[in-house]
Amino acid sequence: MVLGELVKLRPMEPSDAEALWRWNHDPEVMRWMQDGYAQPLAQVQKRMQEEHPRNSYENVLYGIETLQDGMLIGLVRLSGAEPETGCAELDIYLGEKDYWGRGYATDAMRTICRYGFQKMRLHKITLTVVPENHAAHHIYKKVGFVEEGRLREVFRRDGRWHDMLTMGLLEGELSD
Repeated sequence: MVLGELVKLRPMEPSDAEALWRWNHDPEVMRWMQDGYAQPLAQVQKRMQEEHPRNSYENVLYGIETLQDGMLIGLVRLSGAEPETGCAELDIYLGEKDYWGRGYATDAMRTICRYGFQKMRLHKITLTVVPENHAAHHIYKKVGFVEEGRLREVFRRDGRWHDMLTMGLLEGELSD
């Protein structure tokens, strides 16, 4: 368990499968994310059961819970971590829309980045974001991520291709 100011990051449990399934089938939540193909709840439950526990240095997946009421509101992952390079890629989303715009995503970002830099001894954390995802882009810049490049027309949504920005945060650049 990793504590922030508003959130607690904890390992995902098989019992979280229903929330994950619900979020992944909500078009508003998945708007700017690679959502793949719809899966039945039973398949998500089976995957969560078979892969539990799955956290390792290379792949850390945490549920985001509010400290106030213990509600599971999203997830965050550091993946592809290698001790040789000191780099990992970050993914995050809040599936509970009632918690959007209230500081939880920002706190979860800061908390997982602190964990990556302090506990995992990472040097750099990267992510990608569609520029039209204004809320996420704003949060990433707020915590210190810097735009490093643009991948042209690699994300398709609503019959249109979108660019993705690559962003990075180096050890010591995290904004409080």
